[in-house]
This record gives sequence, C-alpha cells and structure tokens, in this order.
Amino acid sequence: MKKILIIDDEESIRSAVRMILKYENYVTAEAGTGADGVQAVEKDSDLDGVLCDVKMPGMDGLDALARIKEIRPDVAVIMISGHGTVETAVEATRRGAFDFLEKPLDRDRLLLTIRNALGQSDLAHENEVLRKEIAEKWRIVGSCPGIEEMRATIERVADTDARVLITGENGTGKELVARNLHQLSSRHDAPWVDVNCAAIPSELIESELFGHEKGAFTGADARKIGKFEQASKGTLFLDEIGDMPLAAQAKVLRVLEENKVQRVGGDANIAIDVRVLAATNKDLGKEVAEGAFREDLFYRLNVIPLAVPPLRERGDDVIELFGRFLQQACRKYNRETIRIESSGAAHLRAQPWPGNVRELRNLAERVALLVSDAKLTKEGFEGFGTKDGAPPDDASLFAIDSFDAFKETAERLYLRKKLEDNGWNIKRTAEMLGMQRSNLYKKIERYNLKDAEPNA
Repeated sequence: MKKILIIDDEESIRSAVRMILKYENYVTAEAGTGADGVQAVEKDSDLDGVLCDVKMPGMDGLDALARIKEIRPDVAVIMISGHGTVETAVEATRRGAFDFLEKPLDRDRLLLTIRNALGQSDLAHENEVLRKEIAEKWRIVGSCPGIEEMRATIERVADTDARVLITGENGTGKELVARNLHQLSSRHDAPWVDVNCAAIPSELIESELFGHEKGAFTGADARKIGKFEQASKGTLFLDEIGDMPLAAQAKVLRVLEENKVQRVGGDANIAIDVRVLAATNKDLGKEVAEGAFREDLFYRLNVIPLAVPPLRERGDDVIELFGRFLQQACRKYNRETIRIESSGAAHLRAQPWPGNVRELRNLAERVALLVSDAKLTKEGFEGFGTKDGAPPDDASLFAIDSFDAFKETAERLYLRKKLEDNGWNIKRTAEMLGMQRSNLYKKIERYNLKDAEPNA
C-alpha cells in the first residue's frame, strides 16, 4: 500500500484527509509543522507522497517543499492552501510540487491528484531503474591499461558526431564499445539501429540499408524504410563492415559524403542526420591493399580508431569479468552463489581465450549450471575445456578466427613454457631464446605472464 505524509498545522484538516485516504486503503503519517514534516521525510524511507499546507508557523510549506525535494527528489508533493494565489502556485511548481490544491479540499479531486502524482512518481522510478539496468548492461568492465585508454577515448569522443571505427577479434566486445558511444552521446534518446553486414545476402544489403520503393524489384510489395532512415537523429552501427560488398560500399560512401539517401527504385534524395559507427574483426588496411575494401570509405569511417584488446592481454580483468558473468548466471538459473578461489582465478588468467569475452561468458554459464561446490578452485574447471598452461586442443585452435590471433596464442604458450622450464629466470630464458631481456620483459607484460615471481 502507498504511504502518504500529511503536513498541516490544523488537526481538523489532517483528520479529514486521513479519513479520506484510509478509506481508499492508503497508509498515512502526520506532521503538524513544516520542520516536523521534513524530519519525517528524512526518517521514513517508505513514503510515496506528501500533502503539504502552504501557510504554517515557523517553516512554511514552500520552504518545507524545497527541503523535501532535496532529501527525496522521487517523492511526489502536492501543496494545499486556503489562501492560494497564482504566484504561490507558480512558485510551488518551480520548487518541484506536482500540483496545487485549494481548501476546502474536494474529495474526488484530491484522490485523482494523488493517483496521478503517485503514478507519475512510479513511472519516474521505473525509468530510473531501467536506465540503471541499461547502464549496467552496457558497462565496460575492467581496469587494464588497454581498457582504461579505450574508456578515456570513448568519453572524449562520445558526445560528438565523429565517426568511429572499432576493431578487435571476435568476442572482444566491439558492440559494447559502440553502445557506450551512443549512450554517452546527446543522441542517447534517439534510435539505436545496428546492422550485421556479414549476415545480409549481398543482393539484399542495399535494400536493407537504404530502403526501397514499392515495385523496385520482384517481391517489393510495399515501400520499405532503410536502416539509415530508421536511425534518424540517432546512431547507426555497421557491424562487420569488412564483409560489406564493394558495390554497397560505394553507395555507403556517397551517403556519408552527402548525408542523403536514395531508396532502391526511387529518385528522391532524402536528407538524413545519423551518426555512423562501424566495427570489424578484419585488418581493413590489408583489405584495402588487396582491393577488398574501398580506401576512400576506410578513411571516411576511420576518423577515430578504437582497438578493443583481446582478453588474453587484459590481466586481472579476466577474473573480474568471470566473477560478474558467474554471478549473473547464478541469479539467472537460481543457483547458489559460487566464489572463485585463488587457484581458480590463477587458472582462468592462464588461459589463451581464443573466443575472448564471449568464450568467458559461456564458461561462466556452464560453471553455474554444472558446478555444485560453493568455492571454485582450479580443479573445479576440470571437464570444462580449459587447461592450465597446456596448448589448447584442436577444437580451441580451430576456433581462433585469424592467423595473427593464432600466432599470438602460440607465442604466449611457448614463452610461458620456456619461462617455467627456466624457473622464471628472465636472463637465462632470454639467452636460451636469443632474445634481449628488454624484449622478453615486454612480451611478459603483453601476455600477462606473471603467475610466478620472475627473477631478474
């Protein structure tokens, strides 16, 4: 039940309002002065609304209103007065009152105003909860240098219309970065539209992006609005842009240059106001050199380059991310919370993670469903396809998306094995490998090979 605080220096008014509200199943509390009312708001977190008189000895209603709104901005406050003026009503509204009612109070209007005020308060609360849930869902977790640098760049460029090209291996969180750029921009309340360029057949991609007119081709039974138009005033995210056909690339380039789109089968140029973000797991520089991607489009998209680091380079972020995913999975499947022990954390940190964050999330789901112990140790990962320092199996190797990622995984495992063979003696390992110690130190830092304490 909703709880209403009645602040009025006249006991008869408080009593009358109390009877009306109790009959409608409201819970009530009372205060005879503005100061007592403010104190009641400070102490009672269950209050949903306040009815406050304007004219009272000591602290008057308008000052009480201002203090209440400082303490609990979410509480709906309705002002009441037997000497109401337009100026008083305007001032009450300016200070945050939902409405202003004159005495003697009309029962029906009082109840309607309270219902409307509480309804608006509930809606505001739900919106705030939703905003927090969205912010948490798209929050970038981690504190390794690569993530901190990327987060700083996002904050600098988010509230601009600069195009951003997000690169990184599959599963690193490129869409997460794009979502943050949108949420932190002035366009955050406008549409977010994403397109997976690799998932659309080449013969349909132009219709998908630019729309089409009725009768433009066989099967075009009605006009279709394309993704560029759908994203009006908002953000268009072109995922896997490296897989877009060359013919479509040329038309996207024209749209970016002119800020106008032409539907397939149409001749009208439609003005658009869209911020474009793009992402790819390919090296577009190489794609340009090989003629698979347009150089002019590459430079149009690559105004702000953002590289998302792979999970194997993120150190203790692996532990933080896994803990977050595991907690979410335990809640999702109504399982007891599982705590990661130090040996389990070290085991996680030692993995190559060819599938990156996506692979880590999947592992957390499997653990939540299949592990019965409340404490997760290294041994607890047995049977889940992770191996402590050993080369990945064939399935894991074949899951690596690029040759560069494969080479990095092999180098990491090779260096780790040689360091272990030499008791983590950096000098001896460097001499055996024919490598300068400074170079070996850099690679140890890059691959987070610090599970044991190395000796200089």
